[in-house]
Amino acid sequence: MSTAANKQVVLKEYVNGFPKESDFDLSTSTVVFKVPGGSNSVLVKNLYLSCDPYMRIRMSKPDPSTAALAQAYAPGQPIFGYGVSRVIESGHPDYKKGDLLWGIVGWEEHSVITPMTHMHFKIQHTDVPLSYYTGLLGMPGMTAYAGFYEVCSPKKGETVYVSAASGAVGQLVGQFAKMMGCYVVGSAGTNEKVDLLKTKFGFDDAFNYKEEPDLSAALKRCFPTGIDIYFENVGGKMLDAVLLNMNPLGRITVCGMISQYNLENQEGVHNLSNIIYKRIRIQGFVVLDFYDKYSKFLEFVLPCIKEGKITYVEDVVDGLEKAPEALVGLFHGKNVGKQVVAIAHD
Repeated sequence: MSTAANKQVVLKEYVNGFPKESDFDLSTSTVVFKVPGGSNSVLVKNLYLSCDPYMRIRMSKPDPSTAALAQAYAPGQPIFGYGVSRVIESGHPDYKKGDLLWGIVGWEEHSVITPMTHMHFKIQHTDVPLSYYTGLLGMPGMTAYAGFYEVCSPKKGETVYVSAASGAVGQLVGQFAKMMGCYVVGSAGTNEKVDLLKTKFGFDDAFNYKEEPDLSAALKRCFPTGIDIYFENVGGKMLDAVLLNMNPLGRITVCGMISQYNLENQEGVHNLSNIIYKRIRIQGFVVLDFYDKYSKFLEFVLPCIKEGKITYVEDVVDGLEKAPEALVGLFHGKNVGKQVVAIAHD
């Protein structure tokens, strides 16, 4: 029975504030190239790992008084998240050696998983970059698709604002909205990203929120007639400003609140009375609730990719040893596009 060294990214202790590279260790375990007889386990070689904002929530010590969707990481153990993998050995009837899949795996060179419905998906279409299954064709793509089409209830000609618009989800929401005939504005944290929104992703306008002394004034400048749909990715002061600029019967779809994840005491929102006066609907959503629509999503998005209707930007780093730096950089806005860690390109 052959074995090999298996590099892993391990969380040292629960994190307070912004995560640091020193919060992680790169350790080595041993992997056995055989799955237990009679089990549904699958041994996979991990090719690409996905860096996502929700992973910060899993780094914090669990709080019994707070509702938590994501299971906390265990200090001293490898962290886990979405990845793209190739099957090495399989005891599962639906997977054979050589198959490709995307879903939850450990941040390590090899993982032993038990494939679960809506947690792991066999990759059938390999005429696109495999790394896309960490983003455009994976969880972030489904998040953008479900959040915009299913939750926002968009109509042609509406005004749409997307925060964190150059990220893995935001860049797609903006393009979906443009394809539907909406007026779309995005915000980002650097001038490089703002330029990307306007020149590559086709946003009608964009602004650098870090250079705006008055966020409400910036939104008023970009939306003189008001905002119909806000795709919320950041929370805090941005949400406050948006509430002042929403149109009556506007919809706010809450996907994430990355500005709050690293704060010990989250910021309050002060313009909530606008929800009443303007009859605004605010709805949070979780992509897990929409994975039953994944095949429908692929039918929609694959032709768009092949016809050049969708552009997707990735920020790829090579090597598992670069994974902590890439993940930490996500919370400082260092990535341009979808942050991916490539362990192996085959």
